[in-house]
Amino acid sequence: MSETDPRRWKALVFIALAQLMVVLDATIVNIALPSAQEDLGISDGNRQWVITAYALAFGGLLLFGGRIADLWGRKRTFVTGLIGFAAASALGGAATGEAMMLGARALQGVFGALLAPAALSLLAVMFTDAKERAKAFGIYGAIAGGGGAVGLILGGFLTEYLNWRWTFFVNIPFAVIAALGAYFVIREPAGTRNRSPLDIPGVVLSTLGLVALVYGFTRAESEGWSDAVTVTMFVASVVLLAAFVLTEAKVKSPLLPLRVLMERNRGGVYLSLGLAVIAMFGLFLFLTYYLQIVKGYTPVKTGFAFLPMIVGMITGSTQIGARLMTRVPPRLLMAPGFLLAAVGMLLLTQLEIGTSYAGLIMPAQLMLGLGMGTAFMPAMSLATHGVEARDAGVASAMVNTSQQVGGAIGTALLNTIAASATTAYLTDHASLGATNPKLLQAQAMVEGYTSAIWWAVGILAVSALIAATFVNTGHQGGSSSSAGSDSADGAEDEVKIPVMAH
Repeated sequence: MSETDPRRWKALVFIALAQLMVVLDATIVNIALPSAQEDLGISDGNRQWVITAYALAFGGLLLFGGRIADLWGRKRTFVTGLIGFAAASALGGAATGEAMMLGARALQGVFGALLAPAALSLLAVMFTDAKERAKAFGIYGAIAGGGGAVGLILGGFLTEYLNWRWTFFVNIPFAVIAALGAYFVIREPAGTRNRSPLDIPGVVLSTLGLVALVYGFTRAESEGWSDAVTVTMFVASVVLLAAFVLTEAKVKSPLLPLRVLMERNRGGVYLSLGLAVIAMFGLFLFLTYYLQIVKGYTPVKTGFAFLPMIVGMITGSTQIGARLMTRVPPRLLMAPGFLLAAVGMLLLTQLEIGTSYAGLIMPAQLMLGLGMGTAFMPAMSLATHGVEARDAGVASAMVNTSQQVGGAIGTALLNTIAASATTAYLTDHASLGATNPKLLQAQAMVEGYTSAIWWAVGILAVSALIAATFVNTGHQGGSSSSAGSDSADGAEDEVKIPVMAH
């Protein structure tokens, strides 16, 4: 085993800070969007591009970013990503028009795609003892899950009391502190780089395939699923990603070695996490709308209304997941975790206009948070468990990619379901509109949200089933036995990420 880095816990602080910034940014901009749109004169048709420009660059370049981290060094990639993200955020905050704003968002996505896989793979190569690894991933998992809700609170505060520009400027101190800390504290273990030449065809095919997929779902939300461009994007993504898989099977130094994907535990993690994120993203969206439009909450009050979910996530991640991960098999944390989240989601199908926050919304959020925190934590760790150190960057990038694609699918799919249920309700109850049109509109919206939430319940149940079926490795308190089978390709002399306990 490589010697343990004495500064690893200090390093975790800066890695966690960077992760928090990336996750915050995903939700904080949503809150500020209406004000920014008005100030910069962005049309309704182009408004979604403030979100989409970031999603396309980030989602499309994640695998490339992970490979760059393996090739170039994770510390260097991490610091570069942070500096670039800070510069792009400054540009966004200072935007004077639509083009400057969209350019800044795309740049944020590019540097985020360098930063996110480098952060997770640094954890994977620095924490080698099983118990310590469980604690480190518990903290990381809590931030990855709860950071989005923190973004809603912070976004509400900044927009309400300062100005939407601060939702961008707030990233700069995060990035500067994390970059300086990383530069002075992080020491990457020797012999963990993958210096093989870059697989250019793989980079092109994966980037174009993922961009087409994310854009297809984003467009489906606004233009409909039968729109010609939407269908073309889906077809193109299938063709490009199939070509990518064929290329990776044949080239000598693939961008994404298929050994990373084909190991059943990691495959199960990527799939179940991606599905769970579909459910989570949809929920954030509907609850935000429900609380602000139906209940009349201010942005700040809405942010605070999400606190039970954050508390649940942190508790599930650090107190349940991290403590049990070295004692019980991951599937016994992931499957029940996703099921508990599904029960929390099931409670929310009972939403009505007059639903009590304390009586239904708060306990549902607590269950959701506890379940997700408990499941996310071992999933994050298992995604890089037993992988060869030279593949840590791309294995980490796959976690981020499954979450990013899941987020895009979740927003589009659940939004579409909600919109069609709302329209159907309005049509069926048109006669009520004459007496109280506002009440009818609110009831139709709630009907739409609950219809979509039923789908989210089903998706979480499938996540639990996948985790129970695919993930079959033992608890992560022993040596990396089952997940360490990747070396079958004859690379016994490669440095492995040791996962050992006592």
